[in-house]
Amino acid sequence: MSAYLNVNNIEVIYDHVILVLKGVSLSVPEGKIVALLGANGAGKTTTLKAVSNLLRAERGEVTKGSIEFQGKRVDQMTPNEMVTGGVIQVMEGRHCFGHLTIEENLLTGAYTQSLSRSQLKQNLEKVYGYFPRLKQRRHSQAGYTSGGEQQMTAIGRALMAGPEMILLDEPSMGLAPQIVEEIFEIVKDLNSREKVSFLLAEQNTMVALRFADFGYILENGRVVMEGEASELRNNEDVKEFYLGLSSHGRKSFRDVKHYRRRKRWLA
Repeated sequence: MSAYLNVNNIEVIYDHVILVLKGVSLSVPEGKIVALLGANGAGKTTTLKAVSNLLRAERGEVTKGSIEFQGKRVDQMTPNEMVTGGVIQVMEGRHCFGHLTIEENLLTGAYTQSLSRSQLKQNLEKVYGYFPRLKQRRHSQAGYTSGGEQQMTAIGRALMAGPEMILLDEPSMGLAPQIVEEIFEIVKDLNSREKVSFLLAEQNTMVALRFADFGYILENGRVVMEGEASELRNNEDVKEFYLGLSSHGRKSFRDVKHYRRRKRWLA
């Protein structure tokens, strides 16, 4: 099984002084869903932006290591070249064009594609097949739709660009549990039917590990644990540290933080 994406020991610095990522390595096999997990500020979003080359806009840069997609170095490419090469990022916060309709938002995703009118319509119908709610609301201004509908619009827009890999940043943020479940089911469906690979950054560890194939846990800019999603889901440290659960019953984050993590991960 070939790796579509290889992140090799990267270091990221902001403003020439602030070290955010410290030797992060990960890989995403072709056709798989890989979860990047960790608390807020762990470095998940920075990792995604390093892959999609969006760091420069925020005075950040990859100062060590390399990033390869389909066997080619991509860390010096422009964001536009990454998109045309098949890597699309769906930003945290559901960035839609609020003044455009849902359908107009979706169509902006196809601007890199040279498609005929009939192909464009066909692709649009495919997106509506995955997101029936968007078809019902297609003439509504995106800014007046729900958070769940905006997240679906953002993912649908990425799909219109014909991606081979989608970088999905915090898809569950601010959404009701049933909507989160619905969105992750769609991600799984896109992965199995369209063969789109996913690297998703997510704080909701429990949900992410149910849908992902593999996971990496980041803390303070370092990968502290990795493994098959099923193994991480059943790992006692992960249960205690991220889910507040253990074989001895529920524990608080504070109880676990100073003892278990230091003993096992930072020793």
